[in-house]
Amino acid sequence: MAFVRSWTAAIGLGVAAQLAGVAAPLAGQNPATAGAPPIDSITVEGNARNQADQIVLVSGLLLHSTPSYRDIQKVIDNLYNTGQFDDVRVQQRVVTGHFVIAIVVKERPLLLDWTITGVAKLPRHEIEDFVRLVKARPIDRAAVAHARFQIDSTYRKAGYYTAHTTVSETASKEGVKLAFDVTEGGRVTISQVEIQGNDHFNAAQLVKVMDSKPEGFLWFRSGEYDERKVDRDIRDHLPAWYGQHGLIDMQVTKDTLVADESTGKATLRMTLEEGQVYRVGTISIFGNRRFSAEELGALIPFGTPDAIGSGKTIGGMFDRTAWENATTKAGELYANNGYIGGNIITAEQSRRTLPDGTPVLDLRWRVVEGQPATINKINIVGNEVTHERIIREAIVLLPGELFNRERLIRSYQNIANLGFFQQPMPNPDMSAAPNGVDVDITFRVEEKHTGNINFGASVGQGTGLGGFLGLEEPNLFGRGKHGKLQWQFGQNITDFQLSYTDPTLFDSRMSGTATLYDSQLRYVVGDLGQQHSTGGSLQVGLPFLGSRYSRVFASYGLQHIRYSGGSADLQSAFQCAPCTRSTLGVSFLRDTRIGLPFPVAGNMLTVSAEQNGGLIGGDANYQKLNFDTRWFAPLGTMGSGKRGSVGGGVQFTLGITAKSGFIFGNTGNFFTELYSMGGVQYGIPLRGYDEFSITPNGFNPNASSTSASQSSFGKAYASFTTEAGARLSQAIYVDAFFDAGNVYRTVSQYNPTRLFRGVGIGAALVSPLGPIGVDLGYGLDRTDLLGHPAPGWKVHFRLGNFF
Repeated sequence: MAFVRSWTAAIGLGVAAQLAGVAAPLAGQNPATAGAPPIDSITVEGNARNQADQIVLVSGLLLHSTPSYRDIQKVIDNLYNTGQFDDVRVQQRVVTGHFVIAIVVKERPLLLDWTITGVAKLPRHEIEDFVRLVKARPIDRAAVAHARFQIDSTYRKAGYYTAHTTVSETASKEGVKLAFDVTEGGRVTISQVEIQGNDHFNAAQLVKVMDSKPEGFLWFRSGEYDERKVDRDIRDHLPAWYGQHGLIDMQVTKDTLVADESTGKATLRMTLEEGQVYRVGTISIFGNRRFSAEELGALIPFGTPDAIGSGKTIGGMFDRTAWENATTKAGELYANNGYIGGNIITAEQSRRTLPDGTPVLDLRWRVVEGQPATINKINIVGNEVTHERIIREAIVLLPGELFNRERLIRSYQNIANLGFFQQPMPNPDMSAAPNGVDVDITFRVEEKHTGNINFGASVGQGTGLGGFLGLEEPNLFGRGKHGKLQWQFGQNITDFQLSYTDPTLFDSRMSGTATLYDSQLRYVVGDLGQQHSTGGSLQVGLPFLGSRYSRVFASYGLQHIRYSGGSADLQSAFQCAPCTRSTLGVSFLRDTRIGLPFPVAGNMLTVSAEQNGGLIGGDANYQKLNFDTRWFAPLGTMGSGKRGSVGGGVQFTLGITAKSGFIFGNTGNFFTELYSMGGVQYGIPLRGYDEFSITPNGFNPNASSTSASQSSFGKAYASFTTEAGARLSQAIYVDAFFDAGNVYRTVSQYNPTRLFRGVGIGAALVSPLGPIGVDLGYGLDRTDLLGHPAPGWKVHFRLGNFF
C-alpha cells in the first residue's frame, strides 16, 4: 500500500501547488467576485510514450477557459485514471504576460514480465492466480500491492503466519521486470485448544469432533493450523455436535489464534454461546395423502408413530441431525414412488416454553405432494458402437411405471458397470413429457476403446526368454460379448488360451462361456515339475428367479494333464502320464457391486460345488465346495463424486472379503487342485508371505516361488481381508489392507480362528496391456528357521484379472 500513499501525497502536492499558483495573483481580489485568468496556452512535460495532444485531451482543459481548483483536481484525476502515470502535477506559469498551464507527468514503465519464487508448500497455480498483471502494459502498482496482500493472506489462512512476500523491480530502457519472492517459513502448530463458555461439554469432547486438533505424539496428529479447517469447525462440526444434543442455538462468538512466531507454537482460543437445551414438543404432519401419518411417523426417531398428531409433548432430547435425516428419508420415500418435486416435504420447527420453563420444539412436516410422475420414455444417446439392447438390459426402469429415484440411480450404476463408456458418465437427464406430468429420462454415454492388443517379450520365474500376444474385446460386435485370445511362447513355455462369453445367448437372458486351452510348461515353478495340460470347459447361466443380480450356472470341464520332473516327494506321490479330470459343477452368483472394476459399494456372493470323476469318469473322485463373499461400503467422496453414483472424484470405500474352500475325497494325481496359500500368484493370496509358505503344518520359512512340497497343500482353507481403499478413477485404485488366512490338511481340521496375518498397502492399475497390481505386505506371523518371530516386508506383483 506504500505506492497508494505516495500517489495520494503527489495528488495533494499537485493540488496545493495549483491552488498556490492560481490563487496567489488573485489574493487582493474579493473572493466572491475574483476569478483565475483565462488560459492562454497549455504545455505538457515529461511525456515520452504518450502524445501531448492526447494528454491535453484527457485532462479536459480548454484554452481561454478560466479553471477553478475543482477543475485542476479533475485534471489530475483524469490523468491518473488512465493508468499511464506515476505522478501528475499542474503548474501555473506567466510567460511574457501570458497565462500558461504546464502539465508535468512521470510515465509509468511498461511491465515486461513477472515471476514468483519461493512457493513450495502451497499449490503454485493458486498463488500465481493472485497476480493479475498484464504484460506490455503500464505497471499497475495497486494490483501489485493487492497481489502481495492476497499471497500473504492465503499463507496465513493455511497456517504460515511468518510468511511474507517482497516485490522487487529490475528496470531497463524497455520497461521493468517484477519479481515476487515468497518466504514461506514454517506452519504454525496448535499446541493447545482453549474453549470458553462450554458448560455442557468439556474441551476434550469438543476437540474430538473438530478438525483443528492440537499436536499429538503420533505422526497423524501434527497439529498444523489451517484456517479453512477452523472455518469448517465453526460452520459445521461444532453446530452439528451441539445440534445432536438439543443445543440448536449454539454459536462461536469469537475465535483467536495466539501464535509465538519464535517457536511456531500457537493456542487456538474459542468462545461459545451454547444457548438452551431444547426437548421435543409436539409432532404433526400436514398435507400427506399418499402415505399415512403412521407410515411417515415411523421415519421420525422421536416418540412413537401413534404420537404423531396427538398434540402430546414428546419430551425427549431434540437431535437436529436425526430430524434432518428423517426429513431426507421421507423425501426419498416420495421420490421412489413417483414424486419428483424437489420440495415435497418442508420441515418446520416452532419454539415454545412449557409452564415449568422447559424450552421445547414443536416439529412439523408440511407435505405438498402434487401428482406422481410416470415414466414416459427412456432414451439412450451416444452409443455409436454398443447396441441399445445391451444398455437397456442394464436399466431397471420401464416406461409406464412410476418414477423411482433409487432405481434410476441403480440403472445409471449398471450402465457404468458395463465398462464400455467413458467415466464419469453424465447424470441422467429428466424432462417433462408432453402432458406436463410424466417424465422422459435420457441416459447419455460416450463410447470408449474397450478392446486391447498386447504383445512383447517376457522373461522371469524360470520361463526363460519368450514373447506374448494377446487379443481381448469385452464388447465384441457391440453386443457385450467377450472374446479373449492369449498366446505366450518362448524358450521354456507355450501357453494358448481361447475363451468366448455371450451374456445373451440367442437373444435371451441365458449366458454362456466356452474356454479352450493348451499349456506346455517346460520349466519348474515351485518345484512342481514340468506340466502339459490340455482341456476346455462349457458354462451356461440363467437368472435366479428372474433376478437381475443373481444367476445360477452349470458347467462341465475336461482336462488331460501330464507331469514330469519336480521334487522327489511329489514324484513319489503323484504320477500322471497322462491323467484325465472330468468336472461337473453348479454355482450361484449374486453381484450388486457398484463401480467395477474397483467397486465402492454393494456386495458379491459366490457359492460353487464341483463333482470331479466318479460317475462322470476321470482319474480322480472328489468333491469341491467353495464360498466367496465380498462386501463394500462407501466411506465418502472427495472432489466431484456424488453419493449414489459412479461419478468423478476420489471415492473411498471399506471392503471385507471372506473365502473358504473344502475338498472331500481323493484328488488322486491332481495335486494342483488342492489348496496352497501365500503370495499372490499361485494359490490363495496372503500378502506379506512367500508363495507356498503357509502350509497345514504352519509357516515354512524355506518356502519361495521356486520351492514347494507335498506338505504345502491342503484340503481346506480360510481367507479374510479387510481393506480401506480409494478409487482414484475407473482405472486406478489404492488401498490399505489386513489379510488373514490359513490352509488345513483335512476338512475336519478347518479352524478359522487359527490364522496367519498380514498388513500393508497396495495399488492396482488397469493398463492397455491388462491389469497390473503391486502390494507391499508385512507378514506379522513369520518366523525364522528356529521358530522365533521374524515379521518382515514382502513386495508382490499381480498380473491378470485379480478383481
